[in-house]
Amino acid sequence: MTILAIDSSGLVAGAAVMEDERMTAEYTVNYKKTHSQTLMPMVDTILKGLDMGLDEIDAVAVSSGPGSFTGLRIGAASAKGLAMALNKPVISVPTLEALAYNLYGFRGLSVPIMDARREQVYTGIYEFGPENELLTLMEGAAMAFSKLLERLNELGREVCFLGDGVPVFKEYIRNNATVKYSFAPNHLSHQRAGSVGALALQYYKEGKYCTAAEMRPVYLRKSQAEREREQSLK
Repeated sequence: MTILAIDSSGLVAGAAVMEDERMTAEYTVNYKKTHSQTLMPMVDTILKGLDMGLDEIDAVAVSSGPGSFTGLRIGAASAKGLAMALNKPVISVPTLEALAYNLYGFRGLSVPIMDARREQVYTGIYEFGPENELLTLMEGAAMAFSKLLERLNELGREVCFLGDGVPVFKEYIRNNATVKYSFAPNHLSHQRAGSVGALALQYYKEGKYCTAAEMRPVYLRKSQAEREREQSLK
């Protein structure tokens, strides 16, 4: 089973190839260029480095959201275009689950926090089970960070935070957390296409995939433009 995985849900863009349980390539760029400039060239570079043709890909995996509205659309369009051209399935991997999977094997709560502006985050609460399977304790949601931290304090378990929301809320955590906590190291704190690919392999085995036409990004809330338009119509 060969999976091409892509992620452009946040500031970081990445692509990776999984061959069964082995990741054979991963390419990550965390720079100011737009994902529309970097994503497909990364895919091309990876495939050339592996001497692999697109026809050898069995499925295309993509980080499906939440995240940057523009980034998610670029990732979805790229995944759908590739899958449609190759007549292969798409595996949608929730961004928050892929982020949590960066902390594979951690025995506390893995809590990704993506900055959603206005004191809010995209977040979920996850842990790894006895066989290191990813378990969801709170589904992905957009919520005030203060409410998230209240819930974590109530749970009373050790927490590791990761994601681009960490620099934004680090001081708030230090001042208000009553549980033991830590922050993931930088190389694990951002989206990784390798984690998308690893989870995608599991999802495929469980029958969690769709056609290119069926794939839809998951935004969790309306865009600013949509909110402003609705406000103007009131």
